[in-house]
Amino acid sequence: MDPLSTISEELAEIDGQIADVFRALSNGFQKLEKIKDTSRQSRQLEDLTEKMRDCKGLIKEFDKVIKALEGRLDGQTNKMLNEKKQSMIKELNSYVALKKQYATNIENKRIELFEGPNEVYSEQNVLLASSMTNEQLIDSGNRMMDETDQAIERGKKIVLETIDVGTETAAALKAQTEQMSRVVNDLDSIHFSLKKASQLVKEIGRQVATDKCIMALLFLIVIGVIAIIIIKLVHPENKDIRDIPGLAPPVMTRKLLWNHS
Repeated sequence: MDPLSTISEELAEIDGQIADVFRALSNGFQKLEKIKDTSRQSRQLEDLTEKMRDCKGLIKEFDKVIKALEGRLDGQTNKMLNEKKQSMIKELNSYVALKKQYATNIENKRIELFEGPNEVYSEQNVLLASSMTNEQLIDSGNRMMDETDQAIERGKKIVLETIDVGTETAAALKAQTEQMSRVVNDLDSIHFSLKKASQLVKEIGRQVATDKCIMALLFLIVIGVIAIIIIKLVHPENKDIRDIPGLAPPVMTRKLLWNHS
């Protein structure tokens, strides 16, 4: 059982988090040692720096809890907690120093990559050069020229890679722009189609309403005709209905006046 758990659960929890960060830092620097590319090294170093910031904050929290408990604990326990805090700070400082060392190495590599070998000729170097034979001087000059050529080639390679990345990025942006343009056109077409569909629905609605009115009027006319027929059949003597052919009362046979003579 963690001895800190008997003192404070909060202390034990913070201590566990700090231990996890230290393990992550240790694994991260081991991974950094195997990385050769300076860009990947820089990204890895940034991640490790962020973890160190988190660890620093946790140590501050640990110190606050210690100070809050100081009056309730005995001297031996307080001493043990302070020693543990100092041990944490020492371990964190070792990772900070390691981070600075890697950052310096990465910066030096970048300078060598773009500027070539940076040699400062001191008085001692001048004396050494004066003591060298012509052949040695020529060999040294050739080596320096070779190193400079290699640095130039590395610089050209980086420039070409940067151009390729820029070209790919430009192509991707162009494709995305065209895609967005097509999406906008599709949205316009959909909007136009919806508008036409809405107009068509309104047109159909008006036509249906008109057809319904006509059907209702025809229905009333048919009902009226049927009613007249029924009334005429039931009351054939009704003289008020004379308009329907075949249903009007029979015409009285008119007698000529000369027949009565």
